[in-house]
Parts: sequence; C-alpha cells; structure tokens
Amino acid sequence: MKLSRRVQQLTPSKTIEITATAKALRQQGHDVIVLGAGEPDFNTPDAILEAANRAMREGQTKYTPAGGIPELKDAIIAKFQRENGLSYTRDEVTVTVGAKHALYNLFQVTLDEGDEVIIPSPYWVSYIEQVKLAGGVPVVIEGKEENGFKVTVEQLRQAVTERSVAFLINTPSNPTGAMYSADELRTLGECCREHDLLIVSDEIYEQLVYGEQQPVSIAGLADFKERTVIINGVSKTYSMTGWRIGYAAGDARIIKAMTSLASHSTSNPTSIAQYAALEALAGDQTPVAQMKKAFHERRDYVVERLRQMPGVTSDTPQGAFYVFANVAQAAATAGFDSVDDWVKAMLEKEKVALVPGSAFGSSDHVRISYATSMEELEKAMDRMESFIRS
Repeated sequence: MKLSRRVQQLTPSKTIEITATAKALRQQGHDVIVLGAGEPDFNTPDAILEAANRAMREGQTKYTPAGGIPELKDAIIAKFQRENGLSYTRDEVTVTVGAKHALYNLFQVTLDEGDEVIIPSPYWVSYIEQVKLAGGVPVVIEGKEENGFKVTVEQLRQAVTERSVAFLINTPSNPTGAMYSADELRTLGECCREHDLLIVSDEIYEQLVYGEQQPVSIAGLADFKERTVIINGVSKTYSMTGWRIGYAAGDARIIKAMTSLASHSTSNPTSIAQYAALEALAGDQTPVAQMKKAFHERRDYVVERLRQMPGVTSDTPQGAFYVFANVAQAAATAGFDSVDDWVKAMLEKEKVALVPGSAFGSSDHVRISYATSMEELEKAMDRMESFIRS
C-alpha cells in the first residue's frame, strides 16, 4: 500500500522518541525523570473543571459552530482588548482544536506549492513539518546564541525571495524562552510590510513571562495588525493542554477559510472544552499568577545549577518554561560525537530525559523543561551534574 509523498517527507519527532524511551524505562521499573514536557505540571484550576462539569449537566454536549461558540469568541475578543489593546470582531476570530490546529489550518489556507515561509531557529518542532505538509518551503534563519537566540532584520531581509509569503515569529519562544522587544518587533514588522509578507505570530506563552519585560504582540505595533494572524490558546497559561482549545485572530478572509477547512476535518472543537476555556479566559486569573510564581522560582534554580556544571552555558530565559542550555563542550569533553549521543547516554546512565537541540534546529543545545516539581528538578540537576563530572 502506498503512502503519499507529503507524509513520507515528514521528519519523526525527537521529542516523541525521547518520551517513548523514557516511558519504556519506567515500565522496566527505573526511576526516570522526564524534563521534556511541553506542558505545565499543575492540574487545570478548579473553577475551569467546574465550568466543564456544569456545561455537561446543562446539555452542552452537541455540535457547535465550526469556528467556536459565540460566547467563547467574545471572551477571546475581550482578552485581546484587555491584555493587548487590540480590537477584533467575531468574524476575525476562530476557535480551533489547540493552537497547533490553528497553525496547521493557517498554513493550509495560505500556502501554495513552493511558497516560502521564513522561520527563525531555534524553532518549535512542528513549524517545519506543517509548512511542508501545506506544500510550502520552510526557510530557516538562525537566531544566534550571542543575540539571545533572536533573529535580526538584516537576516530577515537576506532571506526574502520572490517566493516568500510569510514570516513566523514565536515570542516568548519554545524552546529558548527568548522574547523580542517592541523595537525589535517593529523593525521586523517594517521589513514584512516592505516585502508584503504575512506575519504569523505564535503567542501561546505570552502570559508566562518573568522579570520586568512585558510581552508585546507585533499586531499592536504600527499598522501591522492587518497583515498579522495571531495564534494563541489556553493550553499553557491555564494548564489545559489536554483540553485542546486554541484560537487564531486576523484578517476575516483568512479566518473564514480556516473555519471552512475545519468544518470539513474536525468539525468543531469539543463543546465541553469550549465552555471550560470560556471560564479560563473570563474567570479568576489568580491561578495563573500562582503558576507563574512557581515557574519563576524553578527557572532561577535550574539556571543557577546549570551554570555550576563544567562545559555547560545557559542564558536566563525571559518566558515560557524551558531552558535552552549549550552542552556542546560537556559532550565533547566526555568523548561524545554529538549532543544527541550525550542525551541518549544521560538517559541510559542517569535516567534523566532531555530533548536534544537538534529537534529545534540547534545541534549544540538541549531543551530542559522546568514544568515539573522542584523536588524532581533537584534530583535531575544532581544526576546531570554527576553525569558531567564523571
């Protein structure tokens, strides 16, 4: 039986590979600490759980409009106005089965065969594959470590060709936690306007920001809103990864096309999850602040421990819940041919699962998620340091 060419060109996820290996070791009785999780370790807040329960009791278990229930769209619109100073209408918002689904549908409705999407690295693993699945060509530009893993406007200009149709930016970033300032976003946006590029702004981690710098949406700068599609969701901010509710906001014609595509694939996002997301966005935000406080403490602890390890360097990430550490020297000193091999050995010997940076377009780094308990992080850092020093 044949498989389509578009599926055959997909690259297997190293994140899934590491997770599967860790799971197998756990089933064998090993005490494995997994620092690869892309989700908060907290349970979904009680008020959101109650909203879902209430929705089920009230019979909200049927089909909904493909683009989401009106009440949730209104809550999303209110969120944009309250937190970002942006005004949208219902026909400029669509609710999706997670933010990943929003990105997938966006690429499907905006890309034709051979269209190029400029993507900064390090990048989230699915960006590249989703562009390829839509027939597009991912053009990667490197966010250098010495520049805080951020790309410059000069790099963007050099990457633009006659086939370029979009520029994707993720701030705060997965996997680095890097954030772009308003000035940096403004210069990148000006370049996109100059070359008539669609701006895809993945803002899924916008509320998980630490320190004094505040998140900035490129759509709120100059007049970039008209050419920007914002991707967001409730997964990270409200610890609702399994509920699968994301959303997109942008040009009504693009949003209508995304909604039409969804109507022929997923139909609507789960009705019960939509009512839970409504409570998340419109309800008490205290749990978010509590979660952020815990993440902040964990981030500081992990960065401090990493900097004490020989052959390891690490910036202090400004957002998300990852540290992107350079371990190339530690791996080379220990005689490993690559960081990937070093990561495998770490898992086999010390039972600590990290995600190699090659999954994100950077072969010298590892992504460490601190979305786990402080107790687990302390054990993991002890094991990691023992592995390096031995």
